[in-house]
Amino acid sequence: MASAVEEQPQSDATETPAQPKAKRDKRPIVWSRVFAYGILPALALVLALGAGYLRWWAGSADDLALARAESVQAARDDAVTLLSYRADSVDKDLAAARERLTGEFKDAYAELTRQVVVPGAKEKHISSVAKVNAAASVSARANHAVALVYVDQTVTIGAGAPTDTQPVVRVTLDKVNGRWLVSRFDPV
Repeated sequence: MASAVEEQPQSDATETPAQPKAKRDKRPIVWSRVFAYGILPALALVLALGAGYLRWWAGSADDLALARAESVQAARDDAVTLLSYRADSVDKDLAAARERLTGEFKDAYAELTRQVVVPGAKEKHISSVAKVNAAASVSARANHAVALVYVDQTVTIGAGAPTDTQPVVRVTLDKVNGRWLVSRFDPV
């Protein structure tokens, strides 16, 4: 009987050795070129972007500091102008004050002075003198600011004794055509 044994081919030790792999055309990495043309330009770009950002940031901080200083000075000057008038020149004094105002507050101030302040000042010979003792910035942006102003106001009616008050006023300002103008004037 014949056995049905399959013969497995045996590996032939005498087979020809595998052909050497074809050498790839690979250049060695030249690290000096990678550094010179890759890393250095990337580093220079990152440094330039960082310097640009810092310059912008410093400029923004300078702009805000300038806005803060200008708006506080405007609030000081405007508070004195809005609250000071003499009985004999009340029309002129308050007209000058209206030039420092903007928006709805300008209209409300004009109406109040026309209906109440001017007639009262002329009839009763009322004069008011204001000076600012202190002022500080509450907030400031390039075109909008809020300041707190501490005022000493002396009001004289006719030949009577002067009356002193010390109002604290929250002054809101908007920058219009390069000028800080009062848009709100709220006693605190």
